[in-house]
Amino acid sequence: MFHNKPRILALDVGKARIGVAISDELGLTAQGLDTLQRKNNREDYAALSRVAAEKQVAMILVGNPIHMSGHEGRQAGWVRQFAEALSAHAGLPVKMWDERLTTLEAERVLRKSGISIQKRARAVDRLAAVLLLQSYLDSLALGSLEGGLQSAARLQPGSEPEA
Repeated sequence: MFHNKPRILALDVGKARIGVAISDELGLTAQGLDTLQRKNNREDYAALSRVAAEKQVAMILVGNPIHMSGHEGRQAGWVRQFAEALSAHAGLPVKMWDERLTTLEAERVLRKSGISIQKRARAVDRLAAVLLLQSYLDSLALGSLEGGLQSAARLQPGSEPEA
């Protein structure tokens, strides 16, 4: 029997646009929503808070644009500040998630799809948010699978109980 899970709103925050995606009711897949054209922080927080309320979101996942070396740069700093302010505005927990290569992967997928450059530019932020959220959902599923396998191993006949 499947149970609905709290929904997660994922954001790929950029200077001009914010890619938006949401998890399905089962917490298995990510679906893209309309990309938000940025206006100013106050209006952006209000628009994202409305989406979170309408979709009954329990958590917001924000892409953390860290360098390939793992270090945070200037962009990661302002995205973190945006995420903290959004959390306060929306009254929801926000989790930062490594977004390395999501935009590059989104661009690669869209380039291979054969759509025009103009349509690719409009779709890349949404697809980056979808890829970000799907990687998070997959990590949750993998953690559940590994936990289940560990539990099953503990139940095997002849296995020694854990201390």
